[in-house]
Amino acid sequence: MSSTSRLLEIAIQADPPARLDKALARDVPAEESLSRSRLAKLIAEGAVSRGGEVLDDAKAKVAEGDVIEIVLGPAEEIDAKPEPIPLDIVCEDADLIVVNKPVGMVVHPAPGTPSGTLVNALMHHCADTLSGIGGALRPGIVHRIDKDTSGLLVVAKSDRAHHGLAEQFAAHTVEREYRAVVHGVPDAGDPRLRGLRGISMEPGGVIRIATELGRHRTDRQRQAVMWANGRRAVTRARVEEDFGAASLVTCWLETGRTHQIRVHMSYAGHALLGDDTYGGRRKLPKAMPDAARSFAQDFPRQALHAATLGFDHPVTGEHLSFDAPLPQDMEDLLEALRAAPVPG
Repeated sequence: MSSTSRLLEIAIQADPPARLDKALARDVPAEESLSRSRLAKLIAEGAVSRGGEVLDDAKAKVAEGDVIEIVLGPAEEIDAKPEPIPLDIVCEDADLIVVNKPVGMVVHPAPGTPSGTLVNALMHHCADTLSGIGGALRPGIVHRIDKDTSGLLVVAKSDRAHHGLAEQFAAHTVEREYRAVVHGVPDAGDPRLRGLRGISMEPGGVIRIATELGRHRTDRQRQAVMWANGRRAVTRARVEEDFGAASLVTCWLETGRTHQIRVHMSYAGHALLGDDTYGGRRKLPKAMPDAARSFAQDFPRQALHAATLGFDHPVTGEHLSFDAPLPQDMEDLLEALRAAPVPG
């Protein structure tokens, strides 16, 4: 292993998929930004091993407790170009930058979105100071939020910061608090909710949702609740404001899986307003005044905002916490719902 490479150790969790590539795709921390295709490439290149044995077959069998070692080489040359895109910078120093991402901005380039991303903007703003650990197209990125979710993200500018932040995300010590507007009003006393597998109640009206998440069987762009061969996912939710037909909830992430809040709230029967992917065709009650119902029903994105982000500075050790106010479209949505409450 060269001095510019690093070793990533992955312990295979309970009930793993039979194939090595699928097991790694499930158990590699999301913060490492290793897609299944990149893992397959690493396997083929001989960069994956178990107990000193190179595993170069993606179909190799694995078992719970296996420790898989992955040698990650230096970052590939990035294809993305710097672009002078304005950024809402909340905090910045030599090691990291915290930004408030607007609705509609993709975090990193991908097929179909090669430009206009947060990475393009950061490359222009930070020049060559972003950490390269994330690999091609993902410099400095240690976590992400969906294109149509607004709110706070921390990005590493130094490799030391990248390692430190990734460790905190992997250990689930990062504070992540979201605001969401959902259909209906989640009620900790609701027998239907209490009867759902994986849902429990905690003090203060907090609803805990604990499942596994993995790719949907037929739609690979979606995530789905599962009970085996997925990745552990835990969300907590509490109602902050009751509009009868809908409610404002605060959600806390213990884990940070793709689409986690959206999938979990839909599973609980309280999908996010504007979420066409996980909300199905759910409509608001006809008892709601037409203007308000139309405004809320036509909300053009999932009503989700990453409002609070807290972590220990990976270099200084200082605890940092940041808050971002709701964007104007969600404020307007709340005003419409407040003006036309409907009894539940």
